[in-house]
Amino acid sequence: MKVVVVGGGKVGYYLTKTLLEHGHTPHLIETNRKTCANIANELDIPVINGDGSTIETLEAAQTGKAEALIAVTGRDQDNLVACQLAKQVFKVNRTVARVNNPKNVAVMRQMGVDIPISSTDNIARLLEREVDTAAIRQIMSLNRGEASLSELQIPDNCSCAGKRLMELNLPEESVIVSISRKGDLIIPRGNTQILEGDKLLVVCANASLTELNRKLGLSDKK
Repeated sequence: MKVVVVGGGKVGYYLTKTLLEHGHTPHLIETNRKTCANIANELDIPVINGDGSTIETLEAAQTGKAEALIAVTGRDQDNLVACQLAKQVFKVNRTVARVNNPKNVAVMRQMGVDIPISSTDNIARLLEREVDTAAIRQIMSLNRGEASLSELQIPDNCSCAGKRLMELNLPEESVIVSISRKGDLIIPRGNTQILEGDKLLVVCANASLTELNRKLGLSDKK
């Protein structure tokens, strides 16, 4: 797959190197002439010295032949413009933008970026999952990482044991898909009781995992 990477800093460099190792064909755009020369010599790929938020530079990188464009500069505005031009002018199928300010994620998506990625949000979610929601094991990521299919087991003496689902007031952005109990599969309803030892399969927005954890009594948070 041919990919245009805009931004030759540490993120852009290692991303380009990884794409090469996975058999893809990256072209890189970078404003700093010295950085361009270093990357071109080290990775032996086409490197264009220029502004990736301009049509001329994107054209020089053969963006019209690319299947994806990934903008990872340190400026959200430049990343947004690069993705918009790639989509609207060069008809690139997929655009990905690094978002330095997490507040810009929704705006990026609204303005046509297919996949806006905030490293700050990702680190926060990882920390939350590994520390705050350690009892919940992710099985599959859903909707570009905004939600997940997860499994959890109700421990002994858990505060939710014996209660019915309707009594737990679980987050709106969560659904208990199934309950495994002593080898039996239960499709839960509102009056289904949760018992110690139950294994729950849950679809939940990642932003609601902490609340789900608390509502089920899996953490000490109040």
